[in-house]
Amino acid sequence: MPTFSAPDGTRLAYRTHGEGDPVLCLPGGPADSRYLGDLGGLSAHRRLVVPDLRGTGRSAVPDDPSTYRCDRLVDDIEALRCHLDLSRADLLAHSAGANIAVQYAARHPSRVGRLALIGPGARAVGIDITGEERRALARLRSGEPWFPTAFAALEAITGGKGAATDWAAVDPFFYGRWDEAARDHHAASRPDNPEAVAHFGAEGAFDPPATRAALAVLRSPVLLLAGQFDLNSPPRSVAAFAGLFPDAAFVVQEGAGHYPWVDDADRFTEAVAAFLA
Repeated sequence: MPTFSAPDGTRLAYRTHGEGDPVLCLPGGPADSRYLGDLGGLSAHRRLVVPDLRGTGRSAVPDDPSTYRCDRLVDDIEALRCHLDLSRADLLAHSAGANIAVQYAARHPSRVGRLALIGPGARAVGIDITGEERRALARLRSGEPWFPTAFAALEAITGGKGAATDWAAVDPFFYGRWDEAARDHHAASRPDNPEAVAHFGAEGAFDPPATRAALAVLRSPVLLLAGQFDLNSPPRSVAAFAGLFPDAAFVVQEGAGHYPWVDDADRFTEAVAAFLA
């Protein structure tokens, strides 16, 4: 597995899938990037370069835990771009990784080619999601056999009383189909470094007004793709996110949750490959 050196000397690893022009694919979590796989076959269209964020997967644990903070991870992505000797890089980011990607775009706009945000987390731009919005979206799944237990757990969580068992019970809401493939994927998608998760959003990690101002003049084309049933990144919030860019396309993948390449790989790769072409 190839590696490169971060600015502070931490050794970071990355995977590659496919051939052709590279796309830097940033995972969420922070979690081991293996859960992205080859993004449902997107590697047939572009070479995917998938870093393990520091302290996750095969990347080294840093000496300074404060470097897990989201805004500081931007420096690691810039180091990867330099390591690959790219004058500009196309970026794809999933979930919490979108917070890194947009801060990278704000800080290094001339280095960004195209930017694809998949089920994006929006803390970096200050878009809030209410408990009632999540519950309303969840009710669209009321016909599912697992719904009563999962919805009761969601109500406990959004009411501030969620226990560990409740967080496990809502897992089906994150997929368009809670089948064996979804369960297997979910088991491989959990964050593997609690310290990295705890520091990711620490005080100072986000400056929404500054990031919004920078994105308002970003010249790069942007794609924001939301899953129809995604409680983590509801279509309404992703649409609001799209409105922050001067050149953005907003797509809702019907029948999908937070991992649209798992729910319908063909539909996902068609949309994203066309944007990156």
